[in-house]
Amino acid sequence: MNTSEKIDAYLEKHKAWDKQLVALRKILQSSELEETVKWGAPTYTLNGKIVASIAGFKQHCALWFHQGVFLKDTAGKLVNAQQGTTRGLRQWRFEQGDKVDAALVKSYVSECIANHKSGKQIKAKPKRLKLPDELAELLDSDTAFKKQFEALTPGRQREYADHVESAKQAKTRLSRLEKIKPMIEAGVGLNDKYRDC
Repeated sequence: MNTSEKIDAYLEKHKAWDKQLVALRKILQSSELEETVKWGAPTYTLNGKIVASIAGFKQHCALWFHQGVFLKDTAGKLVNAQQGTTRGLRQWRFEQGDKVDAALVKSYVSECIANHKSGKQIKAKPKRLKLPDELAELLDSDTAFKKQFEALTPGRQREYADHVESAKQAKTRLSRLEKIKPMIEAGVGLNDKYRDC
């Protein structure tokens, strides 16, 4: 199934929002954005970066701007759908009976594209590594092991810390630590064997 067919199937599943989603799709297709599918929804990219997407929900459908925080929002249409969670993402909601003002939507899309081209973007905050007590104690007592752990990428360090931390019993956390120690010393990630599949 090609991209267009996937999006047609998506729109078919969201018949309640057919008029709005089709109108939004036409506007986005008429821009310089490339149409694709991400997370199962119609998504529009520029130079491989997500700029906008459309989606249907129970109570509304929406046009998402992935760096929408930079939009002027002169018409007051944008909301942060996950306050406290998303920093850059903004959503324009359409409810039953709402008409899509093509000229207004085009102006928002054009501004979003211009912002993207100028390099405006919110960088993701690095996640702070939280070490379980057992792993922290081992790192403090074994400097060679600590160097090997610190040589891992932040993502691999987080995988190992989360793996140990997720065990409910101290006995299980220690058992997991024993099993992963040789992997850390070898410089491999916990889930590396699944990455090449």
